Amino acid sequence: MASHPPPADRLLRLDNQLCFALYSASLAMTKLYKPLLSELGLTYPQYLAMLVLWERDGLTVSELGERLFLDSGTLTPLLKRLEAAGLIARIRALDDERRVHVTLTAAGRKLKARAAKVPGCIVEAVQCPLPDIVSLTRQVQALRERLTS
Repeated sequence: MASHPPPADRLLRLDNQLCFALYSASLAMTKLYKPLLSELGLTYPQYLAMLVLWERDGLTVSELGERLFLDSGTLTPLLKRLEAAGLIARIRALDDERRVHVTLTAAGRKLKARAAKVPGCIVEAVQCPLPDIVSLTRQVQALRERLTS
C-alpha cells in the first residue's frame, strides 16, 4: 500500500513544527533560568559565556564565539558587559593585535562556586529523570550538528 503525503493543512500546523517546539522550549528554558541567573548578576547569554570560560579560561574571542555559535557582533557587547561587571578581562595578543583573549578575573572565577547550584535547580524544575535529560541533550546536539554541517 503506497503511503500518501499528509495534506498541506496538517503539515502547516504550528504544533507539528519541530522548529516551534525547539523555539518555544528554548523560551521556556530561558525563563526558568532568569531568576537563578539574576542572583548571579548574569543574563542567559552571559551565563553561557561564563560556562565556556570556566571550562577553558583564556580563549580568544573567535574561539569563544565558535563554541557559543555567536558572531563577534553579538559576542563583543556581551563581553564588554562582563568586563564592566569585573568578571572577565579582554587582552590583546602581543603578536597579533587582532586576536583578543578573554580571561576570567578573580571575581569571575569566584562566581563559579555560586553558579554551581544552577544545574541542580534546573534538573529539579524540569521534573525529568537525569538520564532522559542527558539523552534529550545529546539528541538536540546531534540535530544541531546535522543542521550546521
